[in-house]
Amino acid sequence: MRSLRITLCVGAAVAAVFAPVAHAADAGVRVTPGSPAPGGDIQLRATGCAGRTGTAKSAAFVADARLTGEDGALVGETRVPTSLKPGTYDIKVSCDGYDDRIKGTVTVGVAPDGSASPAAPASPVAPVHAGGGGAATQLALVDARQTGPGTWHTVTGLVLASVAAVAVAVRSARRSRHGDARD
Repeated sequence: MRSLRITLCVGAAVAAVFAPVAHAADAGVRVTPGSPAPGGDIQLRATGCAGRTGTAKSAAFVADARLTGEDGALVGETRVPTSLKPGTYDIKVSCDGYDDRIKGTVTVGVAPDGSASPAAPASPVAPVHAGGGGAATQLALVDARQTGPGTWHTVTGLVLASVAAVAVAVRSARRSRHGDARD
C-alpha cells in the first residue's frame, strides 16, 4: 500500500506541475514570415481560442484577418500595407465572444531592396471576401490538425499514465501479499 500512495502522490504532482505550463504555452499569435516587409503577405496562427472563428486586428494589416480552424488553433492571412513604416505593431485576436482575447506583435522590416516600401504589389491590396464555398474552412482545418498535440492531449496522457502506474502498483501489492501467504 505504501508504493500505491507514493505512486498516487507522484502522479498528482506531475499533473499539477505540467498542466498550467502547457496551457500557458498554447495561447499566442504566430506570424509567418517573422518579419514581413511592407506590401508583403503574412499568415497568422492564433492558439488559445476554443471556437472555430476569430478576427485578428492590427495597424500592420491592410484589413482585419478572418481566422478559422478548430481544436484551439485558428489560421488566416492578410497583407502589410505598402506605406507602413518598419517597426513593431500589436496584434489583437477576438474570439469566443471576447475582444482582444489573445495578443501578440508583428515586427515589420524593410523591403529587400532596403527601401521602406516595395514597388506596387502584384495582387490586390486588401483581401477579397469571395467566400470559397467552404473550401477555405477545410484547408484551415487541415493546417490546424497538423500541429501536434495540445494541452488536452497532454493532460489526458498524464492522467492515463497515472492510472496505469496505480494499476501496476495495486497488482504488485496483491502479488506480494499472496506470495508471502504461500511461503
